[in-house]
Amino acid sequence: MTLVPFHQIISNDLRDPEFVAIYLEECLAADMSSFRVGLREVVRANGGMSQLAEKTGLSRESLYRTLSEQGNPEFRTIQLILAALGLRIAIARGEELAAAA
Repeated sequence: MTLVPFHQIISNDLRDPEFVAIYLEECLAADMSSFRVGLREVVRANGGMSQLAEKTGLSRESLYRTLSEQGNPEFRTIQLILAALGLRIAIARGEELAAAA
């Protein structure tokens, strides 16, 4: 039996905006490194770094560095990437998060 890489298994799900929002929310809840890796997987499933570079006006090299496990992206860069994916950051009160769980 041949094993299929994880990103190929969920690549269709990573094109669904509702799934992506939940997926990235969970990645961010874990830690920033997980968020960057999750965001990189979403980018890969939605056209890749070249397409993202065109949409954001950032270089591919900069995006690869930003979304690497050692990356330290600026808030504005994250906003640009999310906007290019049709997403945005939202703030919720802790009480709302506890009630939703």
